[in-house]
Amino acid sequence: MEKPITTLYSKYDTALRYLIVGGLTTGINVVLFFGLTHLAMPWFWANIIAWVLSVLFAFIANKKVVFNSADMTFRTVVKEGASFFTLRGASLLADTAILFIGLTLMHGSPLIVKLIDQVVVIVLNYGFSKLIFA
Repeated sequence: MEKPITTLYSKYDTALRYLIVGGLTTGINVVLFFGLTHLAMPWFWANIIAWVLSVLFAFIANKKVVFNSADMTFRTVVKEGASFFTLRGASLLADTAILFIGLTLMHGSPLIVKLIDQVVVIVLNYGFSKLIFA
């Protein structure tokens, strides 16, 4: 007889791994964003740099850890990478729009706006990742 925790892990293992990788990706994004803005970089450029580096991390981690995609041929990696970055580009548009509205138009707290932004981005990215790796 399986233990309840084993049953739960078996049922939700992909989602749990995605949440862990997503949390790390979000951490990378937020730390880079705030680090760069504290160095007087405009929020737009700080967000672009944070996005590129966090999406690169997310691609590698999602491919290997979350979705166990074992095909490492050059052609497959380029195809998956192009799809991953393209779909994440859609979430970058949402990310930038939320930051623009929250920071520029509403003059909100950068921390609160960025955290709200990241919740929306995580939900979008999970759906996009399932399309690529599942």
